[in-house]
Amino acid sequence: MSSTLSSYHVMSAHSRSAPATSPTRPQRVAVASAGLAAAVTRVASSQTYFTIRYLVDRPLVADAYRAYAYFRWVDDMVDQDCVSPTERLAFLERQQGIIARCYRGDWPDALCPQEQLAADLIRGDYEEKSGLRTYIEQMMAVMAFDAGRKGRLIGEGELDEYTRALATAVTEALHHFIGHDAVSPPDEARYWAVTGAHITHMLRDMVEDTAVGYVNIPREYLEAHGLALTDIHHPACRDWVQQRAQLARRYFAAGRETLARMPSRRRRLAGFAYIGRFELVLDAIEKDGYLLRLDYPERKSKRAALKLGWTAVSQTLFSGRSTQSNLPAATLEVSR
Repeated sequence: MSSTLSSYHVMSAHSRSAPATSPTRPQRVAVASAGLAAAVTRVASSQTYFTIRYLVDRPLVADAYRAYAYFRWVDDMVDQDCVSPTERLAFLERQQGIIARCYRGDWPDALCPQEQLAADLIRGDYEEKSGLRTYIEQMMAVMAFDAGRKGRLIGEGELDEYTRALATAVTEALHHFIGHDAVSPPDEARYWAVTGAHITHMLRDMVEDTAVGYVNIPREYLEAHGLALTDIHHPACRDWVQQRAQLARRYFAAGRETLARMPSRRRRLAGFAYIGRFELVLDAIEKDGYLLRLDYPERKSKRAALKLGWTAVSQTLFSGRSTQSNLPAATLEVSR
């Protein structure tokens, strides 16, 4: 067991042995934030809620809920139509300041309940250069990018960095919270599955995003083909969607190969289920001939859930047979 997980176990045992009638204020606040985080997660995403509840390392469950709930709140605040660009950036600067102060050990007062989630999350981060800190920093980068891109065309390089930040954040969270002590690929292979997921996510949301001012097609492609933002069903746009869908498929194939070599069964199960959720979207996009639509309700059907669960479980059971000390990386040929 790592020193981090040992510390969590010690804290948990101490809190259970402490007199129930005299908790300290930090303990009371932490209990409150844990309850809030679990409730927010359950309302926002039942799949995330149950993934955390059943697959995350036991000592890290409360922090996993805090991590999800905090950034769910930040994302919702950034997306509010009634907030001006100045207010949006001021909000993000405040959140970045709170996080920076907490990591210096300077705990701010007068935090709202959602900000307290971040403070309690960081209070439990005992590792130097932890995956949790990387997750927090990269997710804040994602939020900052989203806050500044509304209403403007985005270059291909910027969109690639956006995907890179999101893939890094989600992957590091997965590795931190599930199978914390298990070995992980030290190279780029660790990010491939989530890279494919974000490419698919951008396709899934493109119709809705375009309607509210977020452009998911690179500026260079729009200009090269003389496309307007509303030309989502133009043949050139459909070609681009097909290229991105095929790229996501390649990332998923390579990411699944990397996951299969990981020794943590729970991490493999979570990873395969995560890939499967987005492959259902790709199936629908391909079935539609790469004509994007506003919603993909079939991915939420009972039939899809059963297929997803069975596929993830079967892939988990028949993988993970390599050694724990040496994880050979898959190779990925990417053609953009």
